[in-house]
Amino acid sequence: MSLKKINTVLAAAFVLFILWFGTEFILSPETTAPTFGLPSWPSGDGGGFLIIKGIRDVVLALVLGVLLVTGHRRALGWALLVGALAAYGDMTTVLAHHGSVATALGVHGLTATLMVVNGLLMLRETRKAPAAPQPA
Repeated sequence: MSLKKINTVLAAAFVLFILWFGTEFILSPETTAPTFGLPSWPSGDGGGFLIIKGIRDVVLALVLGVLLVTGHRRALGWALLVGALAAYGDMTTVLAHHGSVATALGVHGLTATLMVVNGLLMLRETRKAPAAPQPA
């Protein structure tokens, strides 16, 4: 399988996964919140923060999806690298608030690291080959 196909499959998987997870936080924040890894979550009026997290995820997925569908593969590589910061931030937040270490590392940390790998592979795929020397 070519690097381009592997990158495409990985990027599409990220788009679908992030879109699904974000949609869950928007449509059903009270049942999705416990899967995030924090020991407690907002309730009542604070539940709006869960929807904000969902909107962030949906927007990230749409940006990645648009870049993938339109063929802007180099920009997609950079967006994957930058988007990984959100997942690393989620991991750090869970750890800093004494949440589930397994979820912090196994979900957020793993997702972020795989996004970095996919982003770097995408940048490698789209790197310009050096020009061949011209005969004298």
